[in-house]
Amino acid sequence: MLTLTAMLARTIRLYGERPAIVDVERQFTWSEFSNRIAHCAGLLSNRGINRGDRFGILSRNSFRQAELMHAGYWLGAIPVPVNYRLAASEIKAIFKDANCGLIAVEEFFDDFVADGCLDHLSDHIVWIPSGGKQQGASDYEEELQAARPAPMREASEDDDALLLYTGGTTGQSKGVRLSHRNIVANAFQLSFLVRPHHSDIYLHIPPMFHSADLLGTTHTIAGGAHAYLPQFTPEIALSTIESLRATHAMLTPTMIIMTLQDTALARTDLSSFRQLLYGSSPMAAEWIQKALSGFRDVEIIQAYGLTETSPILTILPMAEHQEAMAGENSSLLQSVGRPIPGVEMRIVDDNAVDVPIDAAGEIIVRGANVSKGYLNRPDENRVSFREGWLHTGDIGRMNNEGYLFLLDRKKDRVITGGENVYSSEVEACLYQHPDVHECAVVGVPDETYGEALLAVVVTTPGAVLTDAMLIAHCRDRIGGYKIPRLYQFVDELPKSAMNKILKNELRRIFSAHNS
Repeated sequence: MLTLTAMLARTIRLYGERPAIVDVERQFTWSEFSNRIAHCAGLLSNRGINRGDRFGILSRNSFRQAELMHAGYWLGAIPVPVNYRLAASEIKAIFKDANCGLIAVEEFFDDFVADGCLDHLSDHIVWIPSGGKQQGASDYEEELQAARPAPMREASEDDDALLLYTGGTTGQSKGVRLSHRNIVANAFQLSFLVRPHHSDIYLHIPPMFHSADLLGTTHTIAGGAHAYLPQFTPEIALSTIESLRATHAMLTPTMIIMTLQDTALARTDLSSFRQLLYGSSPMAAEWIQKALSGFRDVEIIQAYGLTETSPILTILPMAEHQEAMAGENSSLLQSVGRPIPGVEMRIVDDNAVDVPIDAAGEIIVRGANVSKGYLNRPDENRVSFREGWLHTGDIGRMNNEGYLFLLDRKKDRVITGGENVYSSEVEACLYQHPDVHECAVVGVPDETYGEALLAVVVTTPGAVLTDAMLIAHCRDRIGGYKIPRLYQFVDELPKSAMNKILKNELRRIFSAHNS
């Protein structure tokens, strides 16, 4: 059975005495952790959560959030971990959309409750400890241990296992329904490439409300251990890898760049660290080369995927990074790799007809890891899930060797003077300037051309850049119609919790400014 409960039962049976949780606060074997999960499932049941019910989680990364999520699978209930960086009104709207009957809240976020964000659920809150004790809150540990262990309820492969809300980088968040089959299938698909082992310690760095956290499922199936980082800074991440002897982690490109720029990297013992996955947004080839040098003896793998695909679709393995670095095929560093086993991928035009090799089109996919759809969004389901294929909204091209090159989000494509311009190509050009630290290119309304290209740029510290300097830089590198005519220099770019640049926010701000 491709279910999370069946996989967990197998791990407990085969690796019961091996470490499951390696935390600065507590350590548990898989046998001990499964006992906590059963008690936690009993706690949820006592609070009215049963098979098919949804319950929310508002927490930073921790083993307690992990046991709550496993307890949901154990019961046949559906966890809904939510982005704690959203506004209170947005969090409230998500819990309402998901019809959550209970909310588990880390004490760190007691302000949300004090501000009335969860008034409609004030009698249905479980407090998760975060170092201190919330006055008047039930003692989580006492309640957990007092609860009668619930029996594991075997789910169907097609039952909803998890509801994850998208980051909203192109608009309103949507609840993505991921089944047991989706998550377990993707874990097995990745196993061929990641090669997990029961000696692994996987450090959860991206927030657990994000689909990237599901990468840890591969290590659970192999009997590996887990550690959790409540918040990211380069120094905290590096010191945790060193102290807990972590072997695997996933970082976003922004996290990697920040870590490479931190002096702590040179003095950190990374001898235990074997594999680093990166993804969730593009990374310039120059930074990939720096990462390969900075994380020596670490296998670096690029991954591309979506919340809707549980999450991974393509992989660019270490060998192909090395091939590109050796100059044999340098263009590979601009690729996100090839589809993983079990994923079918096509590049199509607006009529869902396949485009020629190397031509740009929308990426559509199907496979056992693809979601059944969005919660309460029938119109969007009809647009995105058609005839068995997920229409990703991403624009890409595929070469004759099957390597995928991302060009843009469909909504981020700029049509200026009748020409299609893909912002990723323009951004890659701008990143070649040594004084460009970060940049984003968007389209803004223009009376003459329909849309004009606007580059929003963060300079490196102490640098001075002008529009004319960047135009001159681009002139020898890309076609004239691709060169931005408008520039804004800012201190920082708006980003999601996964450090994706929020281009919809840039369009909103600067479209009004330009008009």
